[in-house]
Amino acid sequence: MLGDQLLAALVLFGLPVLFGVIVFAAIGLPLPASLLVIAAGSFVEQGAFDPWWVMGLAWAAAIVGDNAGYSLGRWGGRRLLDRLVRWAGGDERLRKLELSSARWGGLGIFFTRWLLPPLGPAINLTSGIAAYPWPSFLFFESFGALLWVLIYTTIGRLFSDRVQAMSDLLGNVGWAIIGGLAAIILGWRLLHYLRRHPPQLPDRAHTDMPDDAFEPVPTALARNSSEASRRQC
Repeated sequence: MLGDQLLAALVLFGLPVLFGVIVFAAIGLPLPASLLVIAAGSFVEQGAFDPWWVMGLAWAAAIVGDNAGYSLGRWGGRRLLDRLVRWAGGDERLRKLELSSARWGGLGIFFTRWLLPPLGPAINLTSGIAAYPWPSFLFFESFGALLWVLIYTTIGRLFSDRVQAMSDLLGNVGWAIIGGLAAIILGWRLLHYLRRHPPQLPDRAHTDMPDDAFEPVPTALARNSSEASRRQC
């Protein structure tokens, strides 16, 4: 497994492996950065790594990688920008991303650093594409990345004998939160659509059914019985 190979590389080559994995994971490569941060916290607990070096390098790597992803989205050139716009869903989707960045940009950037890490690389790129202000991006990204480093290294120190299990658990929790948020958003949009476009009931005036088809059953029976009595008379 890739995770096992990277853990072995972390043991052999030390913190440069941690720095490189975090940088490239933040840009968008499918690398287990959170797993390595937890493992580094475990090695700190065992006395193999210095805690300040681990947290400092991990934080710096997250900042470098996140800003590289943002820069690719904002200043990557016209050809790359066109590809990223298509990846984001087209021009209409891009306009929606710009509105979302204006409304939720800061909080979205902050929470995807530590609470929803799988969404981090996509948020970096789309923030750049939507031209979200770089100083604001750097502010929210830096504090979110710092919180991510503190949480995951602390987990590694507390559960140093169960690194892989804790990484899998946190990954499952993150995707569960993403799925829940997606369900809430879809439900809200469906409710909003139904409010704007309520279902239309068939109009009685435009139906081909006879009028007596809409009469209550007791009334129809009484009328039929009365007509039968008159015919017998």
